[in-house]
Amino acid sequence: MGSIYDVLSERGLIAQVTHEEEIRELLEKEKVTFYIGFDPTADSLHVGHFLQMVVMAHMQRAGHRPIALLGGGTGMVGDPSGRTDMRQMMTIETIRHNVECFKKQLSSIIDFSDGKALMVDNSDWLLNLNYVEFLRDVGVHFSVNKMLTAECYKSRLEKGLTFIEFNYMLMQSYDFLKLYENYGCKIELGGDDQWSNILGGIELVRRSKGEQVYGMTFTLLTNSEGKKMGKTQSGALWLDPNKTSPYEFYQYWRNVDDADVIKCLKLLTFLPMEQINELAKLKDAAINEAKKVLAYEVTSMVHGVEEANKAKEAAEAVFGGGVSSENMPSSEIALDGEINILDLLVTTALAPSKGEGRRLVQQGGISVNGEKVTDIGYMVSEKDFVDGELIIKKGKKVFHRVVCK
Repeated sequence: MGSIYDVLSERGLIAQVTHEEEIRELLEKEKVTFYIGFDPTADSLHVGHFLQMVVMAHMQRAGHRPIALLGGGTGMVGDPSGRTDMRQMMTIETIRHNVECFKKQLSSIIDFSDGKALMVDNSDWLLNLNYVEFLRDVGVHFSVNKMLTAECYKSRLEKGLTFIEFNYMLMQSYDFLKLYENYGCKIELGGDDQWSNILGGIELVRRSKGEQVYGMTFTLLTNSEGKKMGKTQSGALWLDPNKTSPYEFYQYWRNVDDADVIKCLKLLTFLPMEQINELAKLKDAAINEAKKVLAYEVTSMVHGVEEANKAKEAAEAVFGGGVSSENMPSSEIALDGEINILDLLVTTALAPSKGEGRRLVQQGGISVNGEKVTDIGYMVSEKDFVDGELIIKKGKKVFHRVVCK
């Protein structure tokens, strides 16, 4: 396909656009500067952000210039979009640390060399604003009545929307204006939950500059039931290997539901559609081959080919009946005689509590070195360790290596 718009559309990435024909023509005839914002709410990006990075990379490969806007300023306030409560306020030091963590991860699939992409921090213009001037120059263009109808505020009105959060739309809109002025940025991209904020920026540029800019949102990463993907037992699926190991990351995609694997291949990989359409023909047990492709492709993009190969080898050893692998998620314990199986499950984070551990054991969901444990009083001792390690299996797909210090 010649048009990047058609590529994004065919892969199911586009959710909404403000001016479809104008955007299509712009992307076909010009080299366009566009931006996506990333608020530093944690010290790592997660898989939801990764989808945004993939969109940026598709656009860059088509010759357009991405701006990754880091929210050093907006992070001081917190986006109320999709929230039922106020985000926890972060210190300037925490925000700066998180911004630095984002920079490396964004560079994994976006080429920032030689001006091919830009990385900008909105703290450069937001933190030193004169509040009265900002109200006169920016706030004057926004209708409170209209803002209160925006989706990003609706879910907050019942519990109470704070005034600081109410300012967020103005701040994000001002970002678009500054990027238009400083870099000629013409399109803002974002997840579909950002639609209202994007419209605010487009309107601000129109009113302030008399110029037309555009917005496009992309599909949120959800499963076939409409629930957000990227959640694991221990929390979000992070891109930082210290928060989610490459093995755990690989296993997440290796174990997605059959109904979601083709969608994920379209959204999260750069595999040609011809190859994905062939994988879509696989049925029943054969669909596992598509899951292996998905897991390997996404893991290699995030963590590199070497880590993807290690994760693949570890997974194949597990599925092939092996009971140990140095690439599995691991815990070290100092064994003083013996430890109760419930305590061990909690220590290794395989169960959040002894109550949940008890349920797992009683329902036959726990094995130690391939042997099912059904007694909640079972004591793990040195005899269970082979060459200083044992493997706990939870359910059918979760394996954990325990190393005795």
